[in-house]
Amino acid sequence: MTGGNKKLHVIGTSETKKNRPKVLKSSDHSSHSHSQGVSKLSALKTQHNGSLYTGFGVIAISVVSWFVYQGYLETRVNSPLTENKVAFPSSHDFPERYWGSFRPGVYFGMKSRDTHSLLAGLMWFMPDVAAAGNLNLRHLCDQGDNLEQYGWKEHDGRNFGVQVIVDKFIQLETSFVTKLGGNHGGDWTARIQVEPRMKELRGQQVTLFFYLTLDDNGKGLLQPIRMIDNMDKSGMEVNESVRFLGLSAVHGHTEKLGDFRVSFHHANEQSIVHTAFLSTTVASPHLVKDALQSGLRLMEDKRSKERHISLAGTLFAKEDKLKQPNFVVHQVTGKLPLQLEIVYESNSFAERGTMLRGEVYDALLQKYREQFRIQFESKFRLNEKGFSEEEQDFAKSAMSNLVGGIGYFYGSSKVQSVHNKEPVPYWNAPLYTAVPSRSFFPRGFLWDEGFHNLIISQWDREISFDIMAHWFDLMNVEGWIPREQILGSEARARVPDEFVVQRNNQGNPPTFFLVLDAMFKNRPVRDISTLELEQLNRMWPRLVSWYNWFNTSLHGPEPGTYYWRGREAASVRELNPKSLSSGLDDYPRASHPTTYERHLDLRCWITLAAKVMASIADLIGREGRKYHETFVFLSNNELLNAQHWSEKAKRYGDYGLHTSNVTLRRPKSVAGQPKPDKIRWVSEEPTPRFVDDTFGYVSLFPLIIEILQPDSPQLGQLLQDLRNPNLLWTKYGLRSLSKTSPLYNKRNTEHDPPYWRGPIWINVNYLVARALHHYSVVEGPHQTRALLLYNELRENLISNVLREYRKTGYIWEQYNDANGAGQGCRPFTGWSTLVLLLMSETYV
Repeated sequence: MTGGNKKLHVIGTSETKKNRPKVLKSSDHSSHSHSQGVSKLSALKTQHNGSLYTGFGVIAISVVSWFVYQGYLETRVNSPLTENKVAFPSSHDFPERYWGSFRPGVYFGMKSRDTHSLLAGLMWFMPDVAAAGNLNLRHLCDQGDNLEQYGWKEHDGRNFGVQVIVDKFIQLETSFVTKLGGNHGGDWTARIQVEPRMKELRGQQVTLFFYLTLDDNGKGLLQPIRMIDNMDKSGMEVNESVRFLGLSAVHGHTEKLGDFRVSFHHANEQSIVHTAFLSTTVASPHLVKDALQSGLRLMEDKRSKERHISLAGTLFAKEDKLKQPNFVVHQVTGKLPLQLEIVYESNSFAERGTMLRGEVYDALLQKYREQFRIQFESKFRLNEKGFSEEEQDFAKSAMSNLVGGIGYFYGSSKVQSVHNKEPVPYWNAPLYTAVPSRSFFPRGFLWDEGFHNLIISQWDREISFDIMAHWFDLMNVEGWIPREQILGSEARARVPDEFVVQRNNQGNPPTFFLVLDAMFKNRPVRDISTLELEQLNRMWPRLVSWYNWFNTSLHGPEPGTYYWRGREAASVRELNPKSLSSGLDDYPRASHPTTYERHLDLRCWITLAAKVMASIADLIGREGRKYHETFVFLSNNELLNAQHWSEKAKRYGDYGLHTSNVTLRRPKSVAGQPKPDKIRWVSEEPTPRFVDDTFGYVSLFPLIIEILQPDSPQLGQLLQDLRNPNLLWTKYGLRSLSKTSPLYNKRNTEHDPPYWRGPIWINVNYLVARALHHYSVVEGPHQTRALLLYNELRENLISNVLREYRKTGYIWEQYNDANGAGQGCRPFTGWSTLVLLLMSETYV
């Protein structure tokens, strides 16, 4: 209405000043003048009404436009970027990697790289030691199982894998080999070998379940084929409920696999005590363990009178008229030692020759293992460097666990922007990615994946490119990639609801630029393959969008400043509001989040991104001037010092609204009410300042990204502080937060233990060691000190990770800064595997 009133006012003013009729005497009135006056009034009225209609029209169009624009904003968060996809459209483009152990969250499983794959998996328990009501059935990798050790000993990411699982009473070796042929990814065989851990357990029973099912929304046929009961050839009548027969095979068909056959083979039939099967339906693959346990019965063999915990056979609901199973299990119970071979054969494999089992399997597996060992030494040179055989075996296992932890997932994330009242689904998409931890984080994390691929790219560049391609294809129209990928029911079932939704103002550090930098740094174009150049060209538009998202969405109020979004200013239970998107979670930032914070680590990440973008542009002939100019601007040491160097504390840090005087206190309890949680108590007004009471990993980022000049006084100060045991230095590695920082080892809430406030993290230690190595070979006044620090830090890290592995059987998420003990989740063969690159001294 405001616009309409304004127009009426203008019309009235104009009429008054310009077109007001003369005042006539009464004798001058005539019918002509009267009609003229009426006409003028009529014109004014028409003009007035027209203005009203125009005003209402403008308002209506504006309202409609606003709603249309709001709808557009709401859809941007889950609209895919329209650039060409980077990943190749079919997994058959990589037949060597079509089948694999792509289910990292289970102790052993096989899967194809299809959106609705056939899933195969293993479960086991020991009947003789099963407690009443608790079989201790193993299936998902779970810290609560308290296995002494499990993990791949050798795995090449393509053709084979060998894993050892050390349970309480038994040791399992699970291995597999793939064989190319036909049109559907070829064949594979898996072998499960179970041995007693103590001689007196020889002859004890173990039960293995090997199952087949279909991934989420998978459609296909599974037809169980039962064993022939040789004992019944006499014609003796046997009660069906106690026949105890397992399966000889399963015949199946899916759209992507065509027809296939899976057969089961026992190495020593004399050791078999009992076999059985289950043929039923399951609503979702994450429910297979529940479905299997629901199909167990205690049955008595009427011939031997022995009782067995046995699968019940065919089980369908009464209302299920089709009785078509999507979950089929073969059970074998046998005396230790026990071996089971599972042979998958594609019907399109016309001339396979001898079945891949027994001696044929042994020969092919041995061939691949020998090739693996030769390739490993050629790439990492650990024998040449003088490491012992035991240390080399550790390194092979570390890398194999990372590569063997690569999974293939399909589904959609839940995402939300400020324009969405509720979370919305992302589009369905595949993701081929390594995972940080098979037991605790068996899914994709964006910033972890950059660190993972520093190693994987050294082992197999094709795998690394494929992983990055899948991640970049998850980019939305804004250039944003959800930082945690929880795709499919198996992954979703293991994540608390509060961590499921991904918000588009939060993005993890762009660590893929570390990978691209390492892959192409100092490499002339003539040494880069045509395929790699093609992949870089396919990736380029998405790299541009990703870089632009960081540079525009996370910028600060001043040129050259940036800050992570997502910190909760209104949080009352957090000692220091977390910055989850930074990857450093509870690392102390300014005590009071504002929009004028300056986050040093983010600034350095974007500096790295600009440098790598300029480098790639040069390689593939793209325009890279603006990236080079940005890198020069952000790496300017004077500007960096002005925005992040505290002259008072002689250290780099964040800037923001900050006070050191913050504690957690418990409010007074109300009689009859539960004890209230501790809340944040601020005893001093915060002021805009450097966060220079804190010294830790963030303070090291100008060193880590190698943007300090070799003769920089600030570099000299950093190197001096680095070796101070009262700050970050320990004989196990660099702690994440100095002992002098106010929040060192402090809980962030009453219930959250310190995470990045003291413990030693291998990923950042690796980056620091890499930077020290860089400054040790660059001429400057700090060269000698950098070399001494590098050698000592590298030795401390390797020694401690090895010591804890020998002691516990695991590589850990983090290490205690007081005694070096592994802590957090295990196994953590994600970025902690960077110890391999420290051993091999691989930094480019």
